[in-house]
Amino acid sequence: MSREITKVGVVGLGTMGAGIAEVFARSGYDVIGLDANDAAIERGRGHVEGSTGRAVKRGKLSEDERAAIIGRIRFTSDYSDLADRDLVVEAVPESLELKREIFEQLDKVVGPDAILASNTSSLSVTEIAVATARPAQVLGMHFFNPAPVQAFVEIVRTVVTAPDVVDDVQLVAKRLGKQPVVVGDKAGFIANALLFGYLNHAASMFETKYATREDIDAAMKLGCGLPMGPLALLDLIGLDTAYEILDTMYKQGRDRLHAPSPVLKQMVTAGLRGRKTGRGFYTYEAPNSPVVVADSLTPALIDDASVVTRPVHRVGVVGSGTMATGIIEVFAKAGFDVLYVARSDDKVAKVRSALERSLDKAVVRGKLSEVDRAAALACVAGTTQLDDMSDRDLVVEAVVEDLAVKTVLFEALDEICATGTILATTTSSLPVVDLAAATKFPQDVVGLHFFNPAQVMKLVEVVSTVATADDVVATAVAVCHRLGKHPVTCNDRAGFIVNALLFPYLNDAVRMLEANYASADDIDTAMKMGCGYPMGPFELLDVVGLDVSLAIQRTLYLEFREPGFAPAPRLEHLVTAGYVGRKAGRGFRSYDA
Repeated sequence: MSREITKVGVVGLGTMGAGIAEVFARSGYDVIGLDANDAAIERGRGHVEGSTGRAVKRGKLSEDERAAIIGRIRFTSDYSDLADRDLVVEAVPESLELKREIFEQLDKVVGPDAILASNTSSLSVTEIAVATARPAQVLGMHFFNPAPVQAFVEIVRTVVTAPDVVDDVQLVAKRLGKQPVVVGDKAGFIANALLFGYLNHAASMFETKYATREDIDAAMKLGCGLPMGPLALLDLIGLDTAYEILDTMYKQGRDRLHAPSPVLKQMVTAGLRGRKTGRGFYTYEAPNSPVVVADSLTPALIDDASVVTRPVHRVGVVGSGTMATGIIEVFAKAGFDVLYVARSDDKVAKVRSALERSLDKAVVRGKLSEVDRAAALACVAGTTQLDDMSDRDLVVEAVVEDLAVKTVLFEALDEICATGTILATTTSSLPVVDLAAATKFPQDVVGLHFFNPAQVMKLVEVVSTVATADDVVATAVAVCHRLGKHPVTCNDRAGFIVNALLFPYLNDAVRMLEANYASADDIDTAMKMGCGYPMGPFELLDVVGLDVSLAIQRTLYLEFREPGFAPAPRLEHLVTAGYVGRKAGRGFRSYDA
């Protein structure tokens, strides 16, 4: 028989705790918020008043509703005031010692049937529960920040949590309008276990100066549709909080991918803790301000006239697939003289037809005028002869992702193209330097990794090898700007920016699934609702293709030799069995066709 939970206590009235108190009060619960002293209580009250005030301004609440919500919350510093609570949620900082002290105190005060919940995001709920005489009535109730907005809650059961306690808290979460997912007591649970490995990898990428903070963040927002870049997100979370979460996960799981990047500890020690202190990876207008201001790491604005670049008017594209067609369209709409090469007259005609259909759709959607459509088509011609590339200023290769095929092509282009022609590869995973080495002018070879569909995606990774000339990189960046794209620059390393950060995260999700920790549906829900990702990892794996994902993960593992990058066995087994995603009708899920 389920408990009737109507009276709730919240211990800790920082941003998170005050948000949780507000969430309960919004749903009609009688709430007592507790903190250590009057100053902390007033800050908590201010959080609730500020949050509900903003909701009124946005039209989400009326003044009467706001008054009712605030009226349901009483504030105190006396634990005895919690004696009649049915459920108490602890939301203090991530310190096991502090949380255990609080739970020991709560155990003495609340009634025998009361449930005690921790909002911990990384600590062991079991270790917290044993500080009480009622471990069967203790669980985790992990809300996401900001609690009034985020519609996801991880309910963490320990090995001794009573099933009826889990059921009761699930019902409470649903009454709050949240989507609950029940998980076991494992470091990081679902969302943080996957999120913080990715954030840590991004911090390491910044630390090694592989790419700028701006390019890392832009790459993940534009390339993956994420709401924030990883370094900006670390600043929002707080670098001290991120360090503690990673350190806790590493100590529990001993996964090297969770060993905090040294730069995090250095920045925390220096007081650079993110938005709350006004400085982290970025510098902010003031503590707790979201407004970023220029600092010594901000890229200088470069006057285009002062940049030495090569003239690019005539562009060649080699390939006839979807990506090649998209790249042709992008260059044509930008007014470049485009000549594409396909293997047969039939393929030349198919590319032209696909280009016309795409431009027609753009006109119907109001993205392009009839005049601009005609102008773009007038810029494009097709041929079956690679020798016709001899007068091009830039040749972009967009053929199958096969090193041998690309190498032969670059050898041929090296003989055909005039001295000074820039040769670009659209590879997403192969070493650009291997293609450069196939030419007599490796300084003229660069990576231009467009994202699919090229007509829509704004991001281009500009990849330089150890031999690429500075003016070639500058020219590639300038060309991207003329195309209306956002270029990010990086060195020639497996995965570049996006794939190097994305695919280990996807691989970690597969490992979580094969460990039977959570279902694919629950993991997808956690990352979409808890982290704001546009797709869950298994949805994305099925769209990308499990075979493609496996090939990229193998490349990353061979490059970095990091044990955590080794492809998950289940991914390998599914690909072997022909379960490669939507294109085959079956992957982690089955599809109608």
